[in-house]
Amino acid sequence: MLKTAAAALIVLFIGGIALSETAARKALDAGADSPGVEFHMARIKYKTFGGAGSHGIIQPWWAIDYPYAEEHFLAALSRVTQIDVFKDDPFSEHLELTDPRIFQYPFLFLQQPGQGRWRPTPQEAANLREHLLRGGFMLIDDIHGEYDWRILEAALKTVFPDRKIVDIPDTDPLMHIFYDLQPGVPIPGLRHLRRTRGGEIVAQMEGIPTWRAIYDDKGRIMLAINFNMDMGDAWEHADDPLYPGPMTANAYRLGTNYVIYAMTH
Repeated sequence: MLKTAAAALIVLFIGGIALSETAARKALDAGADSPGVEFHMARIKYKTFGGAGSHGIIQPWWAIDYPYAEEHFLAALSRVTQIDVFKDDPFSEHLELTDPRIFQYPFLFLQQPGQGRWRPTPQEAANLREHLLRGGFMLIDDIHGEYDWRILEAALKTVFPDRKIVDIPDTDPLMHIFYDLQPGVPIPGLRHLRRTRGGEIVAQMEGIPTWRAIYDDKGRIMLAINFNMDMGDAWEHADDPLYPGPMTANAYRLGTNYVIYAMTH
């Protein structure tokens, strides 16, 4: 079943739909209405300076990999699971942590907190803490190296000053809830890929890929962190022939596990 699902993922991603820069910018500025479906991922906006991007689209750091990452992944999630996913419109909601609507979205997604210098205000930290303690889930992606880690660690101390960030053990249900994930397998950003003299494309990461988390008192992961991984880039470039297929498939297996875990715990 898992091999079939993984193959379906790769086939689906190669056929991704291209969106115009105008449409992407319009949705980024305005957000999208949320229908009553089972799963809709909310990307978190935060104050940032500068940005980056690809496909000719420059985004603020919080919106890095948008819109292709969500567009590709949400379509695939619908394809390989029975989850009712908001996929008819490729745009996801974009919310600040001060927005009370975050409590309507159990799954929050935040990217590039290191490069974006994420520093939650006291109100943002309080809202996020309440969201997670109520049963919500946040996924933080695209954080690399010790310098960026210190920025993220300081930010999370304002949210949970009394809780530790720990490595997720291989025995955690997250690692096996749908796919059996393999620790240490790289999920690189496009910038981490290098071509060898023999023509093979390999990943040169900034550190060992590590899954980390903050748990609640009942042992549930409230906040998960992809450290030295760029899952969003792997989603975004799923239809890029230069991005290795096995790494793409691994990123989608990981994303699928996160969603199913969040919806069942």
